[in-house]
Amino acid sequence: MFRMRVCSIVLAVALGATVLTRPAAAQASQDRDKFCRQVQNRTLAVGTWATYNWTGGRTNGNTMRMAVVGKETQEATTYYWYEVSLGDPKRPRDRMIMQMLVPGLGTGSVRSMVMKSGDQPAMKMPAQMVQMVNSSPGMNMAADLARQCQAMEVVGWEPVTVPGGEFRALHMRNPGSQMVSEVWVQPDLQFSMVKAVLKDGAVMELTGQGTDAKSSITETPQEMPGLPGGRPPR
Repeated sequence: MFRMRVCSIVLAVALGATVLTRPAAAQASQDRDKFCRQVQNRTLAVGTWATYNWTGGRTNGNTMRMAVVGKETQEATTYYWYEVSLGDPKRPRDRMIMQMLVPGLGTGSVRSMVMKSGDQPAMKMPAQMVQMVNSSPGMNMAADLARQCQAMEVVGWEPVTVPGGEFRALHMRNPGSQMVSEVWVQPDLQFSMVKAVLKDGAVMELTGQGTDAKSSITETPQEMPGLPGGRPPR
C-alpha cells in the first residue's frame, strides 16, 4: 500500500501537480495559463527521460525516472507508453515500475497499465483496475492536472540550481493539495518539473535528462485476472 501511495504521489507530481503567489496578478495568471496549456497540449517524444532524487520525508534516498518508452495507435488515436520507475539504490529488489498508455501527460484517460514490483513478473492490470484509475478522484492524474492547474498560485520566476543543472523556473504553490506543497517548473522541458516539495517534507530534484530511454520492463507482461463482480484484485 505504501508503494502504491508513493506511485500516486509520483504521478501527481510528474503529470503536473503544480502551484503558483503573485508578483503581478495579471502576469501571474498569464504565466500559469500558458504553462497549463503547454503541459496539456504537449506532444510526447518517445525516448525522452528525466531522473530525480528524493531527500527527506518517508521516501528519503529514493530515485525516480520518468520516461516515454513507446507509442501505439488505437482507434485512430496515438497513445504513448509513459513509464515511472521508483526505487532505493540500496534496495534494488524493491524497485517499482509503472507504465501507463496515455494520449498525453495532461489529456485523456489511461488506456492500459502495466506494473512490475522487484523481481516479480510484470503484470498487465485488468480492465476493472484501469477503470478505477480513470474514475476515482485522485487516481486519474491526467484528469487531475486539468483541474488543479488553474487553481494554482504563482510565486514567480526564480533561478533554481539542482543536480541536473541551473534553470529559470516558475515557482508555484498548491496549498489545497494533499501531496505536493510547491514546485518549480520549466515549461520547455519535456516533463516540466525541476524541483518539488512534498507535504511530508521530502524534496524532489532533477538529476539528469536525455532522449535515449528504453522500457525498463523487458519481459512480456502477464495478464492479471480480475475478480468476479468487476472488483479489482487485492
